[in-house]
Amino acid sequence: MPSLRTRLFHVYARLMRPMTLGVRALVENETGDILLVRHTYIGGWHMPGGGVERAEPCEEALRREILEEGGIIMTGTPRLIGAYSNHVSFPNDHVLLYHVTPDIWQTGKATAHAEIAEARWCSPADLPDGTTPGTRLRLEEVYHGATPSPYWGGQKP
Repeated sequence: MPSLRTRLFHVYARLMRPMTLGVRALVENETGDILLVRHTYIGGWHMPGGGVERAEPCEEALRREILEEGGIIMTGTPRLIGAYSNHVSFPNDHVLLYHVTPDIWQTGKATAHAEIAEARWCSPADLPDGTTPGTRLRLEEVYHGATPSPYWGGQKP
């Protein structure tokens, strides 16, 4: 069950933003490992990302979020993998997933210290316990050719 802090955040977000848009990044390094993060305010391992601010281009939001959460400085253009409904979190939440390959990023310094409990490079074949269903589903689609779902967590409303 989500914590009180998480539930209050969801209520606030629903009231302040009737429709939300987020970005997530499938960041790969030279060995094929991927970057996952664990937030302080919600459980599980996720691909780094977050909300797109008002009037902010989606790629700029992605640049900001992966720098804040993972210390990744994007130096090129990521490939958009897909757009997904994330109705489990909010009825009108949507997520854009981008692929950030090793040739378009360099290491910087993460700045979201209060927001990120842990960041870890993992093999897509050996994900940590607690990796979220949405993260697992996207990786199955990208790496194993699973049939794409329009829903982030794979569940229809």
